[in-house]
Amino acid sequence: MEKNWANIIEAIGEDLQRPGLLDTPKRAASAFEFLTRGYKQSVEEVVNDALFPSESSEMILVQDVELYSLCEHHLLPFIGKCHVAYIPTGKVLGLSKVARIVDIFARRLQIQESLTAQIAQTIMDVTDAEGVGVIIEAQHMCMMMRGVEKQNSLMKTSAMLGCFRSEQKTRDEFLSLLQMKR
Repeated sequence: MEKNWANIIEAIGEDLQRPGLLDTPKRAASAFEFLTRGYKQSVEEVVNDALFPSESSEMILVQDVELYSLCEHHLLPFIGKCHVAYIPTGKVLGLSKVARIVDIFARRLQIQESLTAQIAQTIMDVTDAEGVGVIIEAQHMCMMMRGVEKQNSLMKTSAMLGCFRSEQKTRDEFLSLLQMKR
């Protein structure tokens, strides 16, 4: 990867012998590995049996989980917040595991629509929940730094599974809880 970054830097017309660029291919390779570390993680290792028996049957919401991802079309960042809610059926997921599941999928080349669906389906599969709702709000550098250059644009996506899709009152409760803080 380091060699490829060196080729890219030279292809844009830079001099790799310039003092500020001497170690840039190595640093860029390291940064890119970090930004895409989700490919080297699995849901099983991240969840690590952190499912706990619970009699709770009320909605659990983890709000404002920050996320950083790379657009698969331009390799530019998109940055935002993810809100995850689910209705448990006998077991709850450790709180930090929700954020870790968001990171597994965010740290891959993505489009926001797929990211939202992957998080929702994974939470549903892992918890065997009655339903899951996921909303992501993000700003995309591919839209802000290039192309149409719209600085104030914000993309919102949602995935509603189980009772979040079939029962309007569950969906409304989720959306209402998100509005309480704002």
